Amino acid sequence: MNPLDPLLTTPLRLGAMSLLIRLKATSFVYLKEELNATQENLSVQLYKLRDAKYIKIEKRFDVNHPLTEIKITTKGIQAFEEHVKNLKDYLHLP
Repeated sequence: MNPLDPLLTTPLRLGAMSLLIRLKATSFVYLKEELNATQENLSVQLYKLRDAKYIKIEKRFDVNHPLTEIKITTKGIQAFEEHVKNLKDYLHLP
């Protein structure tokens, strides 16, 4: 069996990637609320995903308010799909 991706075994990073697989892109605030995370903890976890090139973090202003948008990358999609496949293998699911 192939190993699980260590970046995707922590609940907060897995939760963020699970949302991003469906949404493709969303705001930091939305992720924070959906995952019931603190700003500090989510930031740390997202930077780890960014450093692995699983996501992109884009900061800009929207009508004079800062907006941080998180987007999943092609590499992130592939890593997530591989992680799910490997998890199914561990659970002996089709």
